[in-house]
Amino acid sequence: MSTDYLKRILTSKVYDVAVETSLDPAPLLSQRISNAILLKREDTQPVFSFKLRGAYNKMANLTPAARARGVIAASAGNHAQGVALSARRLGCRAVIVMPTTTPQVKIDAVRRLGGEVVLEGESYSDAYAHAAKLEKKEKLTFVHPFDDPDVIAGQGTVGMEILRQHPGDLDAVFVAVGGGGLISGVATYIKQLRPGIKVIGVQTEDSDAMVRSIKAGRRVMLNDVGLFSDGTAVKQVGAETFRLVKQYVDDFVVVDTDAICAAIKDVFQDTRSVLEPAGALAVAGAKQYLAQHKWKNKTVVAISCGANMNFDRLRFVADRAEVGEMREAVFAVSMPEQRGSFRKFCELVGDRSVTEFNYRISDSARAHVFVGVQVASPAESDKIAGHFRKHGFDTLDLTHDEMAKTHLRHMVGGRSTLTQNEVLYRFEFPERPGALMRFLNSMKPEWNISLFHYRNQGADYGRILIGIQVPPGDKKQFKTFLEEVDYPYWNETENPAYKLFL
Repeated sequence: MSTDYLKRILTSKVYDVAVETSLDPAPLLSQRISNAILLKREDTQPVFSFKLRGAYNKMANLTPAARARGVIAASAGNHAQGVALSARRLGCRAVIVMPTTTPQVKIDAVRRLGGEVVLEGESYSDAYAHAAKLEKKEKLTFVHPFDDPDVIAGQGTVGMEILRQHPGDLDAVFVAVGGGGLISGVATYIKQLRPGIKVIGVQTEDSDAMVRSIKAGRRVMLNDVGLFSDGTAVKQVGAETFRLVKQYVDDFVVVDTDAICAAIKDVFQDTRSVLEPAGALAVAGAKQYLAQHKWKNKTVVAISCGANMNFDRLRFVADRAEVGEMREAVFAVSMPEQRGSFRKFCELVGDRSVTEFNYRISDSARAHVFVGVQVASPAESDKIAGHFRKHGFDTLDLTHDEMAKTHLRHMVGGRSTLTQNEVLYRFEFPERPGALMRFLNSMKPEWNISLFHYRNQGADYGRILIGIQVPPGDKKQFKTFLEEVDYPYWNETENPAYKLFL
């Protein structure tokens, strides 16, 4: 069976539609992690994913009669595009069943390629069940996204190219795993020709069907799958892929959403390409595995397997990348509700780059601040929290709190009964250390800050929203302060949204 796969891979017909993708160094990331990491650029295929290889190889090997009846596939997107493009090249009908959760960019791409899209269910497994019914009803040929020898062989050409492109020493190849088609083909080829190279699978912690199946010694069905990495959101791996993975894959690593976001950013910084979450999964896994096993000066390949990113997700990715790289620590800090506390706390933060600052007056005795700061290493968050506590500020480290990172940071605030004489202003100031302290030092000590919001958006100018309690008799002095601080500002005191929510 193994030699049969080698023959299938070597005689695969993928190059009628697919291209041999490059194996590119990632110099910035390599330098940072003290290992040479090479990116196998499957994100540069005509449909921005490796899935084209397996789909075309399967369809090209069908009988003319089977192709004439048409094909059907179930896919979260990338396999769908591969089937649609292959069908167009081979001149046959293609029906694609996709989960309703599929990013719109993938649905639109399939339709542009001539595929007939049917939306059904919330995961690949739901779409697969519906496709099986349509297959029988309309007498179509099913093109499985991973559990088919011709599909596996097509994906295995990725491993064939890696060995041809890098004949020198190679320590490991990291591969994203959903249903297991890519890693089955890659591992089957590499382990038979160069068994010394480790093949390591990477899964997300909320879609780890293969990892659980290997541990259990049988195929496990997940009740639910996470949808951020939609390209690997598979409830149950294939029978044939499970068999091959069990035989040839050396190890696994499981990563979280923040690690994927950080990997997307890493690849962008080295290549200026934006990978989809599943496409960056192998990079996230490589970084985590190398760190956990304390590997240094090794050479590894990470297959960047897809770039069909929904543009709307970029905001979330940018928000979470700093946390995923452990470059942002997030805290809830309590302080006495008295004049000077806010300034004292800002002095403790010092020259650190602040990523987020949320505060709303709510209690006459204690104030609660949500603050994010940039850090150089994961260990720094404990050190910073201790520094705050040492100076009398009760501190809760929220760096690993999912609710805080996803929701709380956007919800701090609300109405307050303690906002007498409050005025609300928006300011812009140069995004550099010390700008905030300069602003605070130019304020009159008697004016109390009752609301403060700042979020670092990576721009040259920072934007803050601030509520200040200014007694009626101080209006003239406040006007002088606005002129002297010399930052652009806008009075939002009469803004209807402020009156409604704050």
